[in-house]
Amino acid sequence: MTSNSSSSILAARFGRGSRVLRSESPLGEDQMRTVAPSIFAAGKHCSRSERYAYIPTIEVLRGLHKEGFEPFMVAQSASRIAGKSEYTKHMIRMRHAGQIQEGRSEANEIILINSHDGASSYQMLAGVFRFVCCNGLVVGDVVDDIRIPHKGNIRGEVIEGAFRVLDDFEAVDAATEGMKALTLSPEEQQAFATAALALRYGESDKGSTAAAAPITAQQLMQPRRMEDQGNSLWLSFQRTQENLMRGGQAGRSALGRRMQTRPVGSIDRGVQLNRALWVLAEEMRRLKA
Repeated sequence: MTSNSSSSILAARFGRGSRVLRSESPLGEDQMRTVAPSIFAAGKHCSRSERYAYIPTIEVLRGLHKEGFEPFMVAQSASRIAGKSEYTKHMIRMRHAGQIQEGRSEANEIILINSHDGASSYQMLAGVFRFVCCNGLVVGDVVDDIRIPHKGNIRGEVIEGAFRVLDDFEAVDAATEGMKALTLSPEEQQAFATAALALRYGESDKGSTAAAAPITAQQLMQPRRMEDQGNSLWLSFQRTQENLMRGGQAGRSALGRRMQTRPVGSIDRGVQLNRALWVLAEEMRRLKA
């Protein structure tokens, strides 16, 4: 994977001190290095034992590249510990050549998460990227996670795991189409958004989601563009997910002060919330179906 120029590259904050880079075309190594240097770590962190098998993530990516997988997004967590930023958790979202189809509004992605400081095993997750909002989802309980510990033939196991996730995208497509086919009433949309607020902000001491959240369920359902207007479960899910993940909505703190909601910063919290929202949407689909 050599460095290549790309149109519409997005580089933005991914949490305090962290960065994310996404592109419409495959990212080259030079581009990835500027945002996620831990992908290229020359060794494991000094805190790891001899049993900890170190294989640089970039070698795994090069192996996946030979099998038709290309990276379209990279992100890296920050670290407050001196000298640890070159080993911290990083995430890569990839697409396979066989999955890239012209005219689709979404693209299936394989998400690889790893670190060289013991914070994470190699993880493979299924994801969906929606082009209209440049937003990446994480699939919930439709596809099983693949976790590979840092020992043994890591490179071979990760490549095999990527193909296992690839084989499961048929189920992801079926779930997506099922959500698009279902219409939610205003009351059902309100219920979905209220449950999503509880996932993001929890409940107050008195057991009220509304009191704990700085915004309302109605705000969470507000579309950011014309393409998001509609009453399908899929569009309701998309509006909720984007508003929660990206923040920027006007609200009030628990003390009544004016504020804007913050974007979800950390890799772990982003994956956790994304997956919980997908599971919520899936359960709504099953109930409605």
